[in-house]
Amino acid sequence: MMLEEIEKSPEAVIIAADEVFKTYELMCLDKLKEIGRSTARDWSFAMGYTHRSSLAKIIRRITEQYPEMIKIYYNRFPRLYEAL
Repeated sequence: MMLEEIEKSPEAVIIAADEVFKTYELMCLDKLKEIGRSTARDWSFAMGYTHRSSLAKIIRRITEQYPEMIKIYYNRFPRLYEAL
């Protein structure tokens, strides 16, 4: 079935080749952008976790790999995170 679609339209081949794969960190950032500025607890519950600190390692990896994509408000407790 997929081969039939590719044979019919060459645009399908271009679209299939340009597919971008996302890491889990980028998926979490998309969810944060969707829910807006929030705490780690709200963010982890939005991702489907049941405990508030479930995203701790993910947040650490995001701040190391993609520091330009997240803004962290350290001056209050609990911290607020915002996707840029």
